[in-house]
Amino acid sequence: MDREAYRNCCSLVKITRQSYEQFWSSHFVDYIDKELSYSKFFKKYLLPNHPCMFSRRFTEDWNPNFQKLLSELTPVPVANCNAKEYNANPKQVMPFKEFIHYWKEYIQNGHSSPKGCLYLKDWHMARDFPEHNVYSTPVFFTSDWLNEYWDTLEVDDYRFVYMGPKGSWTPFHADVFRSYSWSANICGRKKWLLYPPGQEEFLRDTHGNLAYDVTSSELRDRGLYPHSEEACQPLEIIQEAGEIIFVPSGWHHQVYNLEDTISINHNWLNGCNIDIMWQFLQNELSSVQKEIDEWRNTMDSWHQHCQVIMKACSGIDYGEFASFLKIIADNRMAFLNTLTTLGPYHAAFDLQRVAHTIECLLCNEDFKRLDHSTLTLQPETMLQQIRDTIQSTRGQHLLYQE
Repeated sequence: MDREAYRNCCSLVKITRQSYEQFWSSHFVDYIDKELSYSKFFKKYLLPNHPCMFSRRFTEDWNPNFQKLLSELTPVPVANCNAKEYNANPKQVMPFKEFIHYWKEYIQNGHSSPKGCLYLKDWHMARDFPEHNVYSTPVFFTSDWLNEYWDTLEVDDYRFVYMGPKGSWTPFHADVFRSYSWSANICGRKKWLLYPPGQEEFLRDTHGNLAYDVTSSELRDRGLYPHSEEACQPLEIIQEAGEIIFVPSGWHHQVYNLEDTISINHNWLNGCNIDIMWQFLQNELSSVQKEIDEWRNTMDSWHQHCQVIMKACSGIDYGEFASFLKIIADNRMAFLNTLTTLGPYHAAFDLQRVAHTIECLLCNEDFKRLDHSTLTLQPETMLQQIRDTIQSTRGQHLLYQE
C-alpha cells in the first residue's frame, strides 16, 4: 500500500459502508481478469464490503497434487448433505483414502449412494501437510489477522480444503465471526447464492431461526416464515474452475457443487472488517444474556458465565478478543519498518484500526465488568503503546491521520 492509498483508506474507513440499495442498483459482481493493485482491491472491495470474482489467471501457477495425499492415513471431516442436524449437516470422520474410494463409487453409481451425499469439508490440509504446499495465498488476501493470530497460538487455523461430488452443498449461513472468505476452485463448478447483510433477518422462521435451505418451498409458508417475501432475490454467481470468489463480511450464502469439485477456502479478517466482528461479538453476548436473564440476580458470576457460554457457542469471548488484538498490535509494532508484503502504510492502518477497537472495548459495559487481571496486557497500556509507536514513526516515513 502506498502513501496516497493509505491516506484514502484512513479516511474511507470512517465513512458508513455503501448501502444495500446503492449496491443492488448495479446488480452484478465485478469480474477481475487483469492486473489489479492491492490498493484498488482494498478501496473498491474490502472497505465497501463488496463481492467480486477473480479469473483463473490468478491461480494458473498453482500445481496441486492431491494424489500424494492418498498414501496418508489422515482422518478428514465429512458431512452428509442428505441429512439435517439442527441447521447444518451432521459430520463424521473417516480416512481420506476411504472418502476418495466412496467418491469414485458415487460417481460410478450415477452420483448416488446408500451412504448419502458425502462432502469433505473444513479439512485443515495446509496445517496437516505444510510440506505439500499445493497453493499460495493471493496477495489480496494476505492481510489476514484471523490466521495470523491462530498461527501464533499454534492450535488452529481457518484454511480449509473442500472436496465434494456433484450435488453436494452447504446450507444457508454466514462465515465464522462474520469474517471475509475467499474460495478458489481447483476443479469443478459452484453456484453461490449470496444475500447482503441484513437480508437474513427476513429469512428467519417464527422462532427466529435462520432458514436451512433458502430454495425450499417452506419459505413460501407465511405461517413459518412471515417475512420471507420481503427478502431480496439473492445474488447468484456461477464459479468456474480456477476462479476465486471473494465473499464479503456478513454476507449470508448457500453454495452448491454443480460438478465434482475441489476448492481451497480461507476465512479471514483485518482492519477493514474488525468492526463487523466486534459488532457480531456484542450481538452474540446479548443473545446469551437474554437466554439466561432469569438467573442474573441469583449468580454472583453471571456475567462471567455469559462469557463462557458465548465462547462455547461462537468460539471466542471478550477476553480472547482482547488477546487477539494484542497479538496483531504487537506484530505490527515489531515489524512496522520491515513488513514488506503490504508495506509500512498498511501496518499503520492496522494499528489505527486496533486502537479504535480497543477504545470501543474500553467503553463497553460488559467488558468493564470482566476480570482484567487475566489479560496479558491491560487494554489501556496496549492502547498507549500503539499511540506511542505511531507517534515515534510519524516523523520517519509514516503519515498517520486521526
